[in-house]
Order: sequence, then C-alpha cells, then structure tokens
Amino acid sequence: MMTPEEQLLDYRRVVAAMYARVRDPRIDAVERCRQFRRERDELFCTHPQSALSVDQQTSFGGLHYYPYDPAYRFLLSVEPITEPTKVEIALKRDGILQMQRFGTIHFSIGGQAESLTLYSILGYGGGIFLPFGDSTNGHETYGAGRYLLDTIKHADLGHEESRLVVDFNFAYNPSCAYNDRWFCPLSPPENRLPVSIPVGEKAYNRP
Repeated sequence: MMTPEEQLLDYRRVVAAMYARVRDPRIDAVERCRQFRRERDELFCTHPQSALSVDQQTSFGGLHYYPYDPAYRFLLSVEPITEPTKVEIALKRDGILQMQRFGTIHFSIGGQAESLTLYSILGYGGGIFLPFGDSTNGHETYGAGRYLLDTIKHADLGHEESRLVVDFNFAYNPSCAYNDRWFCPLSPPENRLPVSIPVGEKAYNRP
C-alpha cells in the first residue's frame, strides 16, 4: 500500500498525463476537452488524493461543465511587465504565498477588450499561475473564482507558435470549492473580469 506521500505523487503523475493529452495537436480540440473531463471525473471519484472527501466520493455523480465553445480559446502573446511587482496572499495553513507579476495577456470577449495578469510563484520550483474571476461567480460558478493555469500542479495548456494557449474551456475550481479542508490562493482583484466567461467548470453542489 502506498503512503499518502506516494499517493500524492501518483495523483500528480495522472494530472500531468491528462494535460499532456490536452496539448496533443493530433486530437480534435473538442474531443480533448471531453476526454479531459471524463478523466477528471474518474480522478475525483476514485483517487485517494482527490479533492473530495471519502463521503463525497461515495455519492459523486460527476462535475458540472458548460459546453465547449471555441470562441473562448485564445493564442496570446505575453506582454512582459517591465518592473515586476510582488503579490502576497495569506493562506490559513501555509503562511504567506509570494507571487510576482511578470506579464499581461490581452484578448476580447464579446467585442470587449479584457486583460489578465500572469503570476510567477516565488520559491522552490516556481511556476506560472493564472487565477481569474468573472461575472458568473457566485451563481453559476464558484464564488471565489477559478483557475486556468497552475504549472506547479501540471495545469499547463501549452504554447502554439510561441503564443500561450489560454482556453477558458479548461477553467477549473480550486480545491476549496469542494469542501472546507482546503485553503486556496484566490484571484487578486486585478484579475476579476467584468464580463461573463460561460465555459469551463461550473459550481460544485456540496452534498
């Protein structure tokens, strides 16, 4: 039997493999998303390191998603921030998480120009982190916002032709959306969009 630490290692391996398939250009984009969602449901339902509790896994019927919409998939150049600044987020169990703003991405939703800040997590290993909020939060999606990229945990949609893949169809809830044993870094105010992003994962209905 694996130790909890080995279970977590296995969980990370599974997630890394899932995102590798998401980046596989030989598979149709819609099918990549369907496959990702099927695999994520199985991971949540069966893995001992799932964000769900054992009781939640017993009654789990699948996560809820919007239909895939290619209009919310972008290939974007990152505009570097010439004077990076730090952001500190207090986590209940882990102390202060330090991140650094390193770039900005610009895109259009419904003809309206929008932008998001990209963060580099400071500390051992680093990683790119892209949390965001939008006007669906609190009624259709998790109230505190969602994640799109978190490369420390292998949530990496890749690059195409040196441009960052930003596909909101793969937006997902932080672990704290599922039960109260998790404490997650949430989106800073600057990454809360005034528009609706009606794709990706919907709110989880706690039993």
